[in-house]
Amino acid sequence: MPTRSVVRIVSGRPASDGAGVQLFRVMGTADLDHVDPFLLLDEFRSDRPDDYLAGFPDHPHRGFETVTYMLAGAMEHRDHAGNRGLLGPGSIQWMTAGRGIIHSEMPRQQDGLMWGFQLWVNLPASHKMTAPRYQDIPSNRVSTATVDGATVRVLAGESLGLHGPVVGIVTEPLYLDVALAPGASFRQVLPPEHSAFVYVFEGEARVGEPASPLKRGSLAVLGPGDSVLVSAGDAPARLLLLAARPLKEPIARYGPFVMNTRAEIAQAFQDLQNGTFLS
Repeated sequence: MPTRSVVRIVSGRPASDGAGVQLFRVMGTADLDHVDPFLLLDEFRSDRPDDYLAGFPDHPHRGFETVTYMLAGAMEHRDHAGNRGLLGPGSIQWMTAGRGIIHSEMPRQQDGLMWGFQLWVNLPASHKMTAPRYQDIPSNRVSTATVDGATVRVLAGESLGLHGPVVGIVTEPLYLDVALAPGASFRQVLPPEHSAFVYVFEGEARVGEPASPLKRGSLAVLGPGDSVLVSAGDAPARLLLLAARPLKEPIARYGPFVMNTRAEIAQAFQDLQNGTFLS
């Protein structure tokens, strides 16, 4: 099969979430609702405490997974069951909300740079009411390799003979953080049946064949093929490369819930109100 080409490019837009955290929303917008099974991608990056200190106080989720990847700063999560974890630079948390969880994500710094990403990944109907679970993975458990000017952190899936520490995810995701030196290129094999996209968060990159230029803050949805080629020009570039098995199921989403029907969304709100959400 051919190398994947870019079929769509979108730019993120400023947004606010939680208790007023300022962020940059790239997916989950009117321009790009989702790339099945990916539902949302936010980048948060600020050295202004007022942009992030309010954090994300207690809130519920059901029916999907949230993925937090930190580049700088510290974020603490807690949930209704007493689970607690601290995410620092280079760490990743893959949280499967399943049938229901109430948790918070709060900054653990008073100043300095807070930088990272939150990704939402859908669950199939057969797994939406599964038991919640966390995979909290510190930076030193993320394998990294450098080949021909490309430094790749493997968060999930496989690349350059390395396996990511995130395991047991039903959509079989690939999640790579790729840093390219000037003039460097990197090719990644992808399952032909998987959806895939690239998000550039530093510099500019060329993506696909034929190559499409992608500026910082832009996301490229990839077409069919069994690999993708990314390269940098005269300056360094850094990007996220993600792929996963699409679910091809109806999506009903409202606020913190993602189900298959509007009736299931209404049931989630009813469960939350009558005290049966966590049972």
